[in-house]
Amino acid sequence: MAVITEAAKKEAFSILREKLVTKTRSICPECNQVLPADVVEIDNKIYIKKTCPLHGEFDELYFGDAAMYYKFASWLKDGKGTGNPDVESAKSVCPYNCGLCSSHLSHTGLANLVITNRCDLHCWYCFFYAEKAGYIYEPTLDQIREMALNLKAERPVPGNSIQITGGEPTLRDDLPEIIRILKEVGVDHIQLNTNGIRLSRDFEYFKKIKEAGVSNLYMSFDGVTPRTNPKNHWEVPGVLENARKLGVGIVLVPTVIKSVNDHELGDIIRFGFSNIDVVRAVNFQPVSLTGRMPKKEREKYRITIPDCIIRIEEQTNGEIPRDAWFPVPACTPLTSFIEALTRSPKYELTIHFACGAGTYVFKSGDRMLPITEFVDVEGLIKYLQDKAEEIELGRSRVWVGLKVLSNINKFIRKEKQPEGMNLARMLFNIIVRHDYKSVGDWHRKSLFLGMMHFMDKYNHDEERLRRCDIHYLSPDGRIIPFCSFNVVPEFYRDRIQSIYGISIEEWERRTGKKLKDDFYKRQLPTKQSGIPMASTKTAGFGGAHRNPPTIQSDHAGSASGSCCSH
Repeated sequence: MAVITEAAKKEAFSILREKLVTKTRSICPECNQVLPADVVEIDNKIYIKKTCPLHGEFDELYFGDAAMYYKFASWLKDGKGTGNPDVESAKSVCPYNCGLCSSHLSHTGLANLVITNRCDLHCWYCFFYAEKAGYIYEPTLDQIREMALNLKAERPVPGNSIQITGGEPTLRDDLPEIIRILKEVGVDHIQLNTNGIRLSRDFEYFKKIKEAGVSNLYMSFDGVTPRTNPKNHWEVPGVLENARKLGVGIVLVPTVIKSVNDHELGDIIRFGFSNIDVVRAVNFQPVSLTGRMPKKEREKYRITIPDCIIRIEEQTNGEIPRDAWFPVPACTPLTSFIEALTRSPKYELTIHFACGAGTYVFKSGDRMLPITEFVDVEGLIKYLQDKAEEIELGRSRVWVGLKVLSNINKFIRKEKQPEGMNLARMLFNIIVRHDYKSVGDWHRKSLFLGMMHFMDKYNHDEERLRRCDIHYLSPDGRIIPFCSFNVVPEFYRDRIQSIYGISIEEWERRTGKKLKDDFYKRQLPTKQSGIPMASTKTAGFGGAHRNPPTIQSDHAGSASGSCCSH
């Protein structure tokens, strides 16, 4: 009689628990071969499974809560794509020949412009810095102008939003000139991705950036203690002070790593609220695990969007519940309605529902008040979609617009609105008058909470890649989706930047500098010196920094590649 081993029993039991959700394509984490993949539900979690003929089976956590996955999936919507591809579809097998091809389903929502791979820090989870690469990548001003023009030439919706990233962009002294070039080309929204160190110490440089036309900072902020945020814990107060003086808004960007800083998500939000006059948003980015890593190690650090949302609910004592969150494409009905009214294409955020989520939270006394407490968000969104379809079927735009205005109050619980807010009037100004000053008013009274989880080779899903709207501008003329550019760097990031870069030795010869001179040497003030020590936590520091094992995140430099500016 055959003996059934415990391993066989465990495998059989696992198969019985599996429920197929959908089929997709992925890649082998070892050899990059394109593979068929199954997205499955097991024990109320979503996993992606694939088998490489050379390297065996891989299964990876994809979405940490099945109920939230199905809720988010109901908002899936394909976008406009691109009307002028920069690569040929016949040669485009995802992810082997990425640019924007005719198979891509989203136009550029935010374009990343890498202006340097130099950095003044050595963050333990970062994969992207010059010393490791062995070369310096710094596009010229002419190359930068050309890349921005390529973005503006995108159709049917010209690109209009750029994030300047790195490395650490503030290491370039000509950053103000770069910003001016982008404004001259016609880019309206310019977001600066930074660790904030130079901006905390050099007010005049910060002022030049502001005067050149920067829209906001996208600042790395991994926690409220030195243990979780050793990179800029002591510098953040100086950045906030200078940003207040200059009137520059800040998005805080935590890289969330399970077992490292996921216990501080609620405190990070509270810190944002305590500085709501200058902090416009917190955009959490669950870590991407790049390079070879055993499954046990991945399970130690892997965290997904639902895991973060549930921790936020727990750490805010239910003030920000999981039901307050919506996937990014849930906002597309509002875009559809405005497009129908104006008869012109608008930005639409049609990324995959598993890529990102968000909500708005308002300050109400000592409470954090999510928008869902005073607005029937789902009802309003679906109502606007119905009205957009009425216009498309030939109904008078004026008649439909008046109908919306007369009914909009049905979705708002006025008695629960934050003090001084008139949401109905704000929506009227946005939808009917196309007065986007109201959007700014909205942001000054609220804190946007975002979530953006970029892929890695373990959880790679072609359906997500085809809908990506966070793209990289390349000097070779291509506009490349984030999760190709960084997930398969040997095809894109490293190849492109090595071609257009120069050796470290050559850079040092040309500039008369040494690369090591960039590295930030912190001198902490002490109580004995009579200088107060800055803290980002009211209760104090809460521990010394430990040295975690080396893993890598989706950040290109300090905090790159998110759709918070959307």
